[in-house]
Amino acid sequence: MTVTLQPGRMRLADWRAIYRGAGATLEAGCRPAVEAAAETVRAIVAKGDPVYGINTGFGKLASVRIAEADLATLQRNIVLSHAAGLGEPLPRDVVRLAMALKIASLGQGASGIRWSTLETLSAALDAGLVPVVPGQGSVGASGDLAPLAHLTAALMGVGEIETADGRRPAAEALAGAGIAPLELGPKEGLALLNGTQISTALALAGLFETERLLAAALVTGALSTDAARGSDTPFDARIHALRRHPGQIDVARSLRDLMDGSAIRESHLAGDDRVQDPYCLRCQPQVMGACLDLLRAVATVLETEADGVSDNPLVFAREGEVLSGGNFHAEPVAFAADQIALAICEIGSIAERRITLLTDPVLSRLPAFLTPQPGLNSGFMIPQVTAAALVSENKSRAYPASVDSIPTSANQEDHVSMATHGARRLLPMAENLAGVIGIELLAAAQGCDFHAPLASSAPLERVRALLRARVPTLDHDRHMAPDLVIARNLVRTGAVAEAAGPALLPGLG
Repeated sequence: MTVTLQPGRMRLADWRAIYRGAGATLEAGCRPAVEAAAETVRAIVAKGDPVYGINTGFGKLASVRIAEADLATLQRNIVLSHAAGLGEPLPRDVVRLAMALKIASLGQGASGIRWSTLETLSAALDAGLVPVVPGQGSVGASGDLAPLAHLTAALMGVGEIETADGRRPAAEALAGAGIAPLELGPKEGLALLNGTQISTALALAGLFETERLLAAALVTGALSTDAARGSDTPFDARIHALRRHPGQIDVARSLRDLMDGSAIRESHLAGDDRVQDPYCLRCQPQVMGACLDLLRAVATVLETEADGVSDNPLVFAREGEVLSGGNFHAEPVAFAADQIALAICEIGSIAERRITLLTDPVLSRLPAFLTPQPGLNSGFMIPQVTAAALVSENKSRAYPASVDSIPTSANQEDHVSMATHGARRLLPMAENLAGVIGIELLAAAQGCDFHAPLASSAPLERVRALLRARVPTLDHDRHMAPDLVIARNLVRTGAVAEAAGPALLPGLG
């Protein structure tokens, strides 16, 4: 699949497809606007009037005038000097997505770069050349300067590039693909370095992973409800219609659909002495629905951000003007990342409570720790502890990044968003959440095993079959770690939601 990058007209589904591995090609129709902006920059250079980012220094050095003979050196210098990141490289999929975001942004014709420069970026993306970009070094304002500088430097032949054959020196990788290194013209270095593409790519990646995990958690939550012989009455549509939250209504519908036709549920419709289930079962629509509403709101923000122009200064070719502003400030992305972190925490928190319920014989009325011979066997005792550890770790990471700020660039950049590290934590948090939901999948399937020969619903039995094809019932204690890894991967890859039936589950749109 190849996505056509249509600057200013991109949808969330386009970015999701690119993140998942689709190719991307720039729509040729944006070329006139790009060339008009580049011509505006050339005219400013010819006229000689000082304009920030074109013939001046940067940041606190904006008042320093640069001679025309030094403009190419100025642009190269800004890239090399700003390529000052540290830390582990960003994931390949995130950098690919950031490259596509940058191409689409530059393609809107407000950045003043030449069409040939855009072609080089597009050629690198098409050839599968992914710059090695250290993850640390951006505070989420004045653009993601350090990481975008590393991305740009690699396309200039400086640094490293990941190819299909592994990591190689950037110049060597470009030569192998027949791509000439970038030679930057006036303003181009700044245009490539400014912008929120790294933080936005990280936030989008976190959103897309959390979207899958929320769907899986609805499946495991329904399976846990059956395993605990819980009631589906709290999912009745009439209850949620009175509160009116769309996410809550959609989650309740999904839970009803997932449990529809369960023989386990039918077995205790009458004569059950339990009047109400614990909140972790009964309040799933309220908690998970709130998470769904939050993620949908975040999706709107990030779709808008991804489709916009966030470098500085901006070129308005029609008026022949270059205006300096602050679109590089990533506050919307920072808020979005913080909200995704909250959703990740809550999805995991309520799932861990369901795991605990299932392992507690008083609450679940199942054998202690879900083992046929408790005492001789510990069963799910420690997987529950692992889930608790992962949930607690995510809580410690969820403190809002956006409430922090630290002045940079000699106080010229005196309020920053912290969007980039706020978004960078999301993938590790999502990995923890996948582990928690995987443990719930194992525990819930084990709980349902005790109800044999009664079966759950058709969707939930498909999920159980998916798991049991890889992980047998836990009759006696065994090495548990491999089971947890298998279950986590089924959750993380979307296999659990796919087995249940994606049509049964709500999405972000």
